[in-house]
Amino acid sequence: MTAMGWTALSIFATAIVLIVLNLIDGTVVALIGVAAMVWVGVMSEIEAFGLVDWNVMAILVGVWIIASYFGKTGVPSWLSVQALRLSGGRPGLLVIILSTLAGVISMFVDNVVVILMMAPVALPLARALKLPVTPLVLMIGFSANFMGSAMLLGDLPPQMLHSVSGAEFGDFFWQHGRPSSFPILVVTFAITLAAMYAYGFRGRKRVVLDIASLGIETRIPNKLFATVVVGAFLFTVLGMALREWLGFKLGFIALTGALSLVLLLELLGDRVKAPSFEHVLSELDWRAIFFYIALFALVGGLEKMHLLDLLAQQIKPVFAGNFALGASLMYWITVPIVGIVEHDAYILTFLYTIRDLGSTGVPTWPLWWMLVWAGTLGSNLTVAGAPALFAALNLCEKEEGRKVSLREFLSWSVPFTLVAAFVCYLLGMAIWVLPWGR
Repeated sequence: MTAMGWTALSIFATAIVLIVLNLIDGTVVALIGVAAMVWVGVMSEIEAFGLVDWNVMAILVGVWIIASYFGKTGVPSWLSVQALRLSGGRPGLLVIILSTLAGVISMFVDNVVVILMMAPVALPLARALKLPVTPLVLMIGFSANFMGSAMLLGDLPPQMLHSVSGAEFGDFFWQHGRPSSFPILVVTFAITLAAMYAYGFRGRKRVVLDIASLGIETRIPNKLFATVVVGAFLFTVLGMALREWLGFKLGFIALTGALSLVLLLELLGDRVKAPSFEHVLSELDWRAIFFYIALFALVGGLEKMHLLDLLAQQIKPVFAGNFALGASLMYWITVPIVGIVEHDAYILTFLYTIRDLGSTGVPTWPLWWMLVWAGTLGSNLTVAGAPALFAALNLCEKEEGRKVSLREFLSWSVPFTLVAAFVCYLLGMAIWVLPWGR
């Protein structure tokens, strides 16, 4: 490896360590890391800009704009009230229904946004059913983080997979003659929720209550506003599903859907009583966007120095000798690592590494799927792995007026993560790794 390669690796490793330690804001660290690579000559500033996948950034911004409007329609509150009615006052069943709802929404909306939409509505429901707040909100957080990789829209890992491998919207349902991310994660999710119900919620007694006394909005305040936003969301999803036929980038389709919604709401004016576009933009997580921009550039610096190709060459014998063993090792090493390391950086690095492995004759698709699944499910282990859990934990502590101990957090995160990771591993091995490795 060249001196410049060692320099790039040192800058990248230092940035990742500082991000993990959280002594300095992760976004600041990542941006400084990119600047350092430019200053020492790993890449030029123009190359750094070009290494960013702006298509993925456009997907994020477009979907987040629509999601911001969606959160203000009253639909999440209305759905939560319906969940309470459906539960019949059974606390355990309410937890499972709300967790399922969070998981479904997170397939289309960023998981942090899902928690910020769902948790405030779930809190009065928990109080009414005499249900501890922490398990309920954590289950919503775990579920939102879990299902983000089931489809292309919900979270960054599937969008990074699209960037590196070219996976399209439909590939998340069925690919190469077999079920892929959506069906496998849905089955895993159902089994995991059933296990968690038996673990912590089955014995809770039914509570008779009056929904009207809870002080929760039981109807959608402005049906026209909600209809317009949901309609725009559905048309955007349809456009992204038809991307290959339309011939446009996913990011362009997402931004077109978002801007069309903004224009329509502006034209309707007071009839929809929508928040201003300026207000919606102010609520976007610009810190996360800049972090993802810097992340692409940092990993791109390693790729430019051919370091990921060197890594691929080093680990190739593991997969060439026994493909199933190699996939298993990658999966179970990933699960604990992403519990303590920000999972997006880890996943992006190894997506490129697997791509380079493919040039040596190693099958890539089973490994790409196993990496994304392990990287998503394992990130539920601690708050360090996924920002969504940090947001959920903050809401728990604010509501209960106390610190949630690490032991209490792990008492819920460890069984959830282990069940999900084990079930998904069995399905992934049976459907993707073993047949492909023969």
